[in-house]
Amino acid sequence: MTKTLLIKNARVVVTMDDERREIDGGGVYIRDNVIVQVGPTADLPRQADEVIDAANHVVMPGLINTHHHMYQSLTRVIPAAQNGELFNWLTNLYPIWANLTADMVHVSTLTAMSELILSGCTTSSDHLYIYPNDCRLDDSIEAARKIGMRFHAARGSMSVGQSKGGLPPDRVVEEEGAILKDTQRLIETFHDAGRYAMERIVVAPCSPFSVSRDLMKEASAMARNYGVSLHTHLAENANDIAYSREKFNMTPAEYAEDCGWVGHDVWHAHCVQLDDEGIYMFGRTGTGIAHCPCSNMRLASGIAPIRKMLDQGVSVGLGVDGCASNDSGHMLGEVRQAMLLQRVGYGPDAMTARQALEVATLGGAKVLNRDDIGALKPGMAADIVMFKLDQIGFAGALHDPVAALVFCTPSNVSYSIINGKVVVRDGVLGTIDLPVVIERHNQLARELALATGA
Repeated sequence: MTKTLLIKNARVVVTMDDERREIDGGGVYIRDNVIVQVGPTADLPRQADEVIDAANHVVMPGLINTHHHMYQSLTRVIPAAQNGELFNWLTNLYPIWANLTADMVHVSTLTAMSELILSGCTTSSDHLYIYPNDCRLDDSIEAARKIGMRFHAARGSMSVGQSKGGLPPDRVVEEEGAILKDTQRLIETFHDAGRYAMERIVVAPCSPFSVSRDLMKEASAMARNYGVSLHTHLAENANDIAYSREKFNMTPAEYAEDCGWVGHDVWHAHCVQLDDEGIYMFGRTGTGIAHCPCSNMRLASGIAPIRKMLDQGVSVGLGVDGCASNDSGHMLGEVRQAMLLQRVGYGPDAMTARQALEVATLGGAKVLNRDDIGALKPGMAADIVMFKLDQIGFAGALHDPVAALVFCTPSNVSYSIINGKVVVRDGVLGTIDLPVVIERHNQLARELALATGA
């Protein structure tokens, strides 16, 4: 049956529409999972099956997370990995991740998605690239269905272990034929190419230092054949650049182009050390970037030149990255750090609060190759979040409540609506029993650490 939902009387509705309207006293009218009308409350229908009074709230499009490793929520702040750069960090964590199980992947996905949803995220990608024991990407997809998140599940992979000159231990890599076969199975089983899709599959070999050139090229061909997106890590830090030059005699951007990894259907995580030629190439070809400021700071990878990328027309979205290299999955917090880090690197006007919010909404939608999320306007998916303004962290900031969301202490949502369904109500996630999930998650995290003496 058709169901209608009316959100009314918002302090301000941030539309991210073509005019970037901000509507004081505005609202949104929804039918099933689609936005029908956005405007002043007086111009909207007065009745609906459900009415939410958004007085004293900022109402905006759900934030979009373009890069994550949700299983890593099990290995936050592991002592041996607290103070290393990327390659050192990975070397310390690979042996722990080798003991992952299907239950761990499922529960950690629920935990990571809960944190994301409560922090304002309604759509997330996740890059699962390690499949020891009985782990499958299906475990993550089942968790997303249960919690109600819009999900781009990236079938990651590693095929070049230490014996072949790669970084990961041999026991956590897969045979390339098996990788491609499982990727095909996942696309054919789960991928939904339709508008408002809740599940999409992404072809996502982990990185140039953990897969072969052949796999990169075959993955590209498979993705284009099925019409799905491609994702990997690229140019994350100085060691990443050195590896690419030594192994391929190319910059990371040149290597990506050589393997067919540029275009509107491709996005790369990090790109902290992408050179000017690479930035120009990405802008020219429509290739996207997932910017992960907290992780880049945590691992001392550097400051990605996001201002320059945006000025060159590069599509940029935000990513919280893995919970073991960020130790947080707070999406609004990532928006704040994105703004602040660009200012550290490039001056106080390098990024405004509204520009940071645009990267986290419209930018993320473009990176994921979608035109049905990221804005509040008729015909868009009903993915909407609401932040309550009468909190101590916003006191004194209400002369500009939109900027306050980014400048002030990151808040959790009061309401979250995903695909037209109320998932968070009055700050409470209603689709799972979160305390039970957290308890199970902590138990599994202890078991994982104890298995390797971490």
